[in-house]
Amino acid sequence: MRISHPTKKINTRIRIPGSKSESNRLLILNALSGNKIQLENLSTARDTQNLISILAKDETEVNVLDAGTSMRFLTAYYCAINKHTIITGDARMKERPIEPLVNALSEMGFDVRYKEKEGFPPLEIHPVNMSKVDDEVWIEGNISSQFITALLLIAPFLEKGLRIKFTTELTSRAYIEMTLKILEQFGVKNSWDENSITIEPNQFTIPNSPFTINSDWSSASYWYSIAFLADEAEIFLEGLKDDWTQGDREMAEWMKRFGVTTEFNSEGALLRKTEVDYPTLMKLNFKNNPDLAQTFAAMFAAKNICCGMSGIDSLKIKETDRIAALQTELKKINVDLGYAPEFFFYQLRGKFQLPSSPIKTYNDHRMAMSFAPLALMGEIEIENPEVVNKSYPGFWNDLEKAGFAIS
Repeated sequence: MRISHPTKKINTRIRIPGSKSESNRLLILNALSGNKIQLENLSTARDTQNLISILAKDETEVNVLDAGTSMRFLTAYYCAINKHTIITGDARMKERPIEPLVNALSEMGFDVRYKEKEGFPPLEIHPVNMSKVDDEVWIEGNISSQFITALLLIAPFLEKGLRIKFTTELTSRAYIEMTLKILEQFGVKNSWDENSITIEPNQFTIPNSPFTINSDWSSASYWYSIAFLADEAEIFLEGLKDDWTQGDREMAEWMKRFGVTTEFNSEGALLRKTEVDYPTLMKLNFKNNPDLAQTFAAMFAAKNICCGMSGIDSLKIKETDRIAALQTELKKINVDLGYAPEFFFYQLRGKFQLPSSPIKTYNDHRMAMSFAPLALMGEIEIENPEVVNKSYPGFWNDLEKAGFAIS
């Protein structure tokens, strides 16, 4: 796909899709509560649609494709409903570690077995005596927040509740906080001390009114990048709320220093580019917001901003090794992302030039959408653009609506 923008001036109105992160959490909670929650504005993402399909069927073997969230959440879900199930995925999914979650569930008394390689999917879950399931478990907190969220989602439905203790510091803390905020809206209280979270049993209550899922801040992040790289920009993002349930809401705060302001009203958020003297040398920690790292890497590279990027080690176990993918594709625009061991962060630096070869996406939706705004610097080409279906199926149509030329 070739992408460019003839004027580099953007004035548009875009409807941001429902949050995939919120949708997937709520689908699990809805299934555990007997499908009694009325959900509105569910994500159109392929991952969410596949999860809907899986939960609607009563099958012994399910395939999550490349959806890491679904793999983790469903592993805990099938343990909680005590159902014999095999959970598998695509080739990349079989390379993504799941041992911390399996160890935790096994420690609690569930029977989860590896079907192929130790420590990795596919998994087979066998029924157990639920009365013997323990209410306390230890788990690493620095590998994936989704392991912890998987346990939190089933905790209110366990006979004894659950206390989750962390053996390490937490990564992606904002996503754990998102899970707890969602649970609180269903009457589930928690106590979070320095290194543990406790959920008491039998607290879950079904609301009388429909539950509306917020628009997706991760998807909105690409429009902030577009606003920054454009010569002029006014972009209204319909449905985007000034709500901190999603940690990627931090994007709006970070982008103030780069001249992209956000004005919220009842219909959404207006992004406006203003001229400011923005920093060209800085450090950012993505420990709580790893899904923003690729967006910033590509955006900063386009404007020759040297940045120390920390808290991105979890990117290695995503849809692809996102650090390796970034390093390879950034070289095409004359920018280096090298590890600085003396400072414990990755350093982004270089002098931008348009790529002479297509940007590869590595079957990763965020690679495609993070590099797409670079079309405001000149024509670029992106391979396998359909990967955006994983989280934002309408992305390319929305770019065309904003004046991008796509062929």
